[in-house]
Amino acid sequence: MKMKKIAFVILVLLGTGVVFEGSVPAGMLSGGRGSAPVVLQPTGAVLWELITKADYKNKYKAWPGKTSFCESKEPHGALVTTYINIPAFMSIAGKKGMLTTGSIVITENYSSDKKLQNITVMQKVPAYNPAAGNWLWAKYAPDGKIEAEGKVDECIKCHSEKKDNDFIFSGPLK
Repeated sequence: MKMKKIAFVILVLLGTGVVFEGSVPAGMLSGGRGSAPVVLQPTGAVLWELITKADYKNKYKAWPGKTSFCESKEPHGALVTTYINIPAFMSIAGKKGMLTTGSIVITENYSSDKKLQNITVMQKVPAYNPAAGNWLWAKYAPDGKIEAEGKVDECIKCHSEKKDNDFIFSGPLK
């Protein structure tokens, strides 16, 4: 059990995201000799725990060139603030054209009077949903209650408009 906690803390500190099935060599995060690897499933609950423990508001970066409370449109609200983890930042800075596995994009969605309405998150998960860029989508109430998670049709349908930009509206990736 102690090994599981240590591995999880290391991953959070590195900002690389959660370990999902197939994303690390077998046994890398095992609980001991002969035990099965520790594998976390891609879920909204796991993702929420990851970003809150990582203190995303203070430790993640703002989307390059964006400030807090940028103008936006529905369904995200009148204003948004977008945060990204280190893998996402490095992909954007490297002009790779797509975000790397482990990238996390967090968008806080506000009303015009700057009241937080909800938080939407995208996490790039290996082999999760190739048709939709391998993104795990999640929507949370301000208190963290999951409102939508997984392969969310509404998110995929809208973001498909930006398929050539890895399903990202926040800014160009090339």
